[in-house]
Amino acid sequence: MSKKSFNPRQLRPADLLRIVNAIDIPNADPLTEFQLRRHRNRAGYSISDPSNPQTVDLFRYAAWLTLEYAKPKSGPLSYEEQKARQAERNAEAVRSAQDIGEIPAVIDPDRKARCIASFRAFCETYFAEVFYLPWSDDHLRVIDKIEKAVRTGGLFAMAMPRGSGKTVLCQAAVLWAALIGASPFICLVAASAERARDLLENIKIWLETNPLLHEDYPEVTYPIRCLERITNRQKGQKYNGVPTRIDWSSDRVVLPVIEGSLSSGIVISSSGMKGSDIRGQNYARADGQVVRPQLVLVDDPQTTESAWSPSQSQRREAILAGDVLGMAGPGKKIAGLMACTVIRPADMADNILDRDKHPEWQGERTKMVYAFPAPGSDKLWAKYAEIRADSLRNDGDGSQATEFYRDHRQAMDTGSIVAWPQRYNEDELSALQHAMNLRLRDESAFFAEYQNEPIVEAIGEEMLTADEIAAKTNGYARAAIPIGCNHLTMFIDVQQKALFWMLCGFEDDFTGYVLDYGTWPDQKRSYFTLNDIRSTLKRIKPGAGLEGQIFHGLEQLTSERLPMVYRREDGADMRIDRCMIDANWGQSTDVVYQFCRQSDYASVLLPSHGRYVGASGIPFSEYKRKRGDRVGHHWRIPNTTGRRQIRHVLVDTNYWKSFVHARLAVSMGDPGCLSLFGRDSVKHRLLADHLTAEFRVKTTARDRIVDEWKLRATRPDNHWLDCLVGCAVAASIQGANLNGIAGTNRAPAKRLKLSDLQQGRR
Repeated sequence: MSKKSFNPRQLRPADLLRIVNAIDIPNADPLTEFQLRRHRNRAGYSISDPSNPQTVDLFRYAAWLTLEYAKPKSGPLSYEEQKARQAERNAEAVRSAQDIGEIPAVIDPDRKARCIASFRAFCETYFAEVFYLPWSDDHLRVIDKIEKAVRTGGLFAMAMPRGSGKTVLCQAAVLWAALIGASPFICLVAASAERARDLLENIKIWLETNPLLHEDYPEVTYPIRCLERITNRQKGQKYNGVPTRIDWSSDRVVLPVIEGSLSSGIVISSSGMKGSDIRGQNYARADGQVVRPQLVLVDDPQTTESAWSPSQSQRREAILAGDVLGMAGPGKKIAGLMACTVIRPADMADNILDRDKHPEWQGERTKMVYAFPAPGSDKLWAKYAEIRADSLRNDGDGSQATEFYRDHRQAMDTGSIVAWPQRYNEDELSALQHAMNLRLRDESAFFAEYQNEPIVEAIGEEMLTADEIAAKTNGYARAAIPIGCNHLTMFIDVQQKALFWMLCGFEDDFTGYVLDYGTWPDQKRSYFTLNDIRSTLKRIKPGAGLEGQIFHGLEQLTSERLPMVYRREDGADMRIDRCMIDANWGQSTDVVYQFCRQSDYASVLLPSHGRYVGASGIPFSEYKRKRGDRVGHHWRIPNTTGRRQIRHVLVDTNYWKSFVHARLAVSMGDPGCLSLFGRDSVKHRLLADHLTAEFRVKTTARDRIVDEWKLRATRPDNHWLDCLVGCAVAASIQGANLNGIAGTNRAPAKRLKLSDLQQGRR
């Protein structure tokens, strides 16, 4: 407030508060807006200039306060008088709360005008802490599309990589469109109603707490702040005696009706992707006009579950085409923008972005990486992947791989083009390294969610059903060894609650037999899941920590199974040749290595690490073989022990899951057939459910066709499937070889008996 405009006889309430509170009086509380309003109500026009009752005369106000202070204090009041005075005070408080008083002036009109004219300026000005990185070219294109949709209409679908800020951009776009009065009714749509309400809640918090928005849009934020998050106050709130008609509910916001405000009475609603949530949205304004949504902003309209369901994807496309685009009402068009991420081929987002299928949405895809490094850098990146995996496997943080990338960065970056150079984590050196780390973590997810170009997939061969697998019994008793078996193998799958194990027998041509399986501790039930296991490692060893419980379980299980002598049909005695233990599960890795090193059966034990080698990954056959490495059919045992001083095996799990399912599909009696012990298929029902817990998707990339195995959406237990895969790999290590496959592993030398040598001498 300038000196020229200062008039102590005609002060606005806000100016009076500023002057009074600027006086430093020790131990005095500041004068609040509520106290000033109460004083004005009690004093009436006696403290105002008669020509301008909205102002306060500082001298009259000081005199009135002096007289009030000097009034003699009355004696004790009767109970009825106290009630009457309290009721009067309550009524006065209600009246004071209902009228919000004067709305503060705009602090920076020029800044406000710039942000009304530009959505980019709006984001950079009021949400600088959110959009703190420089914009990429893709971001600027999306911002232009949003501004075009808000101002002139049209439908635009933009696929952006996961984590690009598209959700916050959608929320900011909703708020900007409301504040500039672009549409009387704006609808924010998300995959579910709960998600949409969460997005709207963030917008409400911005309006309540963002200081710069309060400075430039006080006609919107001041009435909202007067509610003090007490929604009951919205019913009676008034400005200059006129109701603001503000609505502040969980799924709909109506901005305050203030004369001269661009956003007066603007409606913002939230909705999930269900026809019942979207249909029938309208709002009756105070002027009698009924408004319907004219602008819709859709953020990630599908879930992972719906993306994997063709029927749900089709349903959501139909809702988008019918219910969403019909929200404006008969004869009217709706404008909108959809920000989405492709999860899998032919999902809702993938179809909407296809201009041939949905030309009305003018779909456009953006990527994280527009050009990958030149082919000559493949070996360097393969080495980087191996160093990183070994580091993480040994409880490291991957910093050794980062140093390798630092030393070879120029060669590894050659030919690459990234969309957003500033997007990488603190422990990374570049956006390309960040992208490659995401790709190493999950190739299929990377190409879908970060490249918006999912790998072309086709459903593989017909899968066996659980009933078909359970019925494939061979009539042998449990743990009985058929005459042709030369290899006994065992695998232990480590879980937090229990150990799942399986014993298999294999002939040299990979004809296989599931001889026995179970859990430790034994559950003594025919059907159970990991979640409802009753007898757990913790109950058996209650005083130990998780690692101690696992170590104890491995010790007990191996001492029960590995010393056993099994009798083959021809009378030969057999023992387990190889027992592999899963070392992939989180906290179990170190304890598995420790157990395999210290066990009395160390010569039989081998830690196992499954590797997901997708169509875009590097197959085991292309890894550079080092001296001392043992390489077999889609498995390898590196010649390195590291700090754990014990060797381990790496397994291509995608290949071996296809391998064992192919063996299950072979007819009884044919070479390479895999069957189950016993005659009762009902007893194998739980095992069959484990073996069918995953399904394969035939995937093509880089001129390779690979079965990629995925866990079903219901996420059933698959632990005995892992055990069967481990037993088959162990048999391959021991020398079993399927006819027609050229194995690189040699069968172990035949054991010689002393009697054979004596006969040879004779």
